[in-house]
Amino acid sequence: MEGKIAIVTGGGRGIGRGHCLELAKQGAKVVVNDFGGSSRGEGRGNAADDTVKLIQERGGEAVANYADVSSLEEAGELIGQAMSAFGGLDILVNNAGIARDAAVWKMTEEDFDRVIAVHVKGSWTTSHHAAKVWRDQAQAKGKSAGRIINTTSGAGLYGNFGQTNYATAKAALVGLTLTLSMELYKYGVTANCISPGGMTRITSSIPGFPPSFETNELPEGTWDRMDPGNSSPIVAWLASDEAQHVTGQVIHNVYDRIAWMKGWHVEKEMFSGEKAWKAEELSALMNGNLFGTRSIGISTAPTK
Repeated sequence: MEGKIAIVTGGGRGIGRGHCLELAKQGAKVVVNDFGGSSRGEGRGNAADDTVKLIQERGGEAVANYADVSSLEEAGELIGQAMSAFGGLDILVNNAGIARDAAVWKMTEEDFDRVIAVHVKGSWTTSHHAAKVWRDQAQAKGKSAGRIINTTSGAGLYGNFGQTNYATAKAALVGLTLTLSMELYKYGVTANCISPGGMTRITSSIPGFPPSFETNELPEGTWDRMDPGNSSPIVAWLASDEAQHVTGQVIHNVYDRIAWMKGWHVEKEMFSGEKAWKAEELSALMNGNLFGTRSIGISTAPTK
């Protein structure tokens, strides 16, 4: 990855910092973006500076950026900074995220909107501007070799109590990735999704999720498993030329396990014989033929 230019959003801490350090280790020049706020997205700060300092101390090249990626204008300035500071853009890792958890009946509209804005819109805005750069390059010089790597999570893949905003956002990022992979592949650009694991400010904020991230109170011998940088080598591989043939994929990684995830598929199907279905016949057919919860002809009284 020597000489490639990467942007990592949310790169000031946790999983994003791990990505920045790994990409720099492999030779990339990195724009470390971080809004610098709390895990709820409140306030602003300079967390990106700490990651830049680490990269530079290890002999790499990096610059800090403090854009709020939920703003289309600020996201454009982020892409522009990569172009002006390093002369191009090869890799975009959309990792920025916040969490504002609550059961659906307690969640506020603001908390829903802000989580969607950071995760979903914040990945779309950067992809929008990056796609323009790569499309122009491809039309002028032939194919580009851009990389977009989005970040989903177990909540988005399976759902999670108290996270109707976060889980919805993470599921939407899979849809965004699939569509980007279709729209951009003719320009030589791939789009994939990583579902990482590790101890971060967000995971430590989940009620009942031990231990405290701030005090680093991990049971002895488990830090390796919870290291937020564990998935970063996979991100580096997806960003490399060796993964040019891989696009539209979702990869889940927790410590030593890598899982290739597949989306919705037809489990079972049935046909009415070229006529419209009638509501009154569906109970027995749906339960018996599709769900297998009871045989056709048995009482259709509600099951527990």
